[in-house]
Amino acid sequence: MKDKKKYYIYHIYGKKIGVTCNIIDRLHVQQGYQEGEYEILETHTDIDVASIRELQLQKAYGYKIDRQLYKDLPINNNLTKTNNTMNINVTEQTSTFPYPKEKLEENLQQNTGVCWTTEHGEFQINEYTIPWILENAKVSMYNDQRSYIYNKSFSHNFPKGYINKETKVKVTKSIFDNIRSWARDRGIYESGDQKTQYVKLCEEIGELAKAILEKDQAEIEDAIGDSVVVLTNLAELSNLKIEDCISSAYKEISNRKGTMQNGTFVKDDNLSTAAKTLLMDGHED
Repeated sequence: MKDKKKYYIYHIYGKKIGVTCNIIDRLHVQQGYQEGEYEILETHTDIDVASIRELQLQKAYGYKIDRQLYKDLPINNNLTKTNNTMNINVTEQTSTFPYPKEKLEENLQQNTGVCWTTEHGEFQINEYTIPWILENAKVSMYNDQRSYIYNKSFSHNFPKGYINKETKVKVTKSIFDNIRSWARDRGIYESGDQKTQYVKLCEEIGELAKAILEKDQAEIEDAIGDSVVVLTNLAELSNLKIEDCISSAYKEISNRKGTMQNGTFVKDDNLSTAAKTLLMDGHED
């Protein structure tokens, strides 16, 4: 008796034809495609028919023909050793690591800093990308001792510019890591606290105010930088990451609407509150 699953034969324009029983997970989540970038060619409830039609359509459209039927794809077996040489095989769609999934984490950790180039940009193994790779890696259908990720999906999560091509290190957040390392080496986290950093922040803000009044561009830059350093340390002493604080703030303001009032952006709900207060107090302009 055949199962009652639906098997969708999909066509990613100019790329490939494949089969899946879960379009959202397979194309959107795993591979990073969106509606309009693919089409559903056929739907079947018989896995044998779907497998045969996949091969026929691959041939008809001129794509590479899978060496195995969809129904015969291997299940991951819990085998074994690989070497420590990171030789990443890159194709248009995927980057394949020479390790099975159960050995992937230790080998990624041992190869931190390795970079490779795809049509979606340059990728890197580092502390930020490793968790994503481990969560999204798939077992190769041709060799269960290899695992791979989809390049487009990776690039959606780690956009272009994530890698410094000259130094081969991640630049988006590394400056904050450097600040935290500097502070840790000097005992700021061990001996300091939120109050000491708050006092330090007030001092830096005072210097910034003075520099603005004196129109001293160099001092303005220095004071802003010092303030960011102190905020980074204040966040760390509050069991927070400055990156998360910034991200949360941006998420809050990204869709905010309002108007400029006397050189300051005032959000709409504040304007409404102010207007109501004036009316209640009986003031008029």
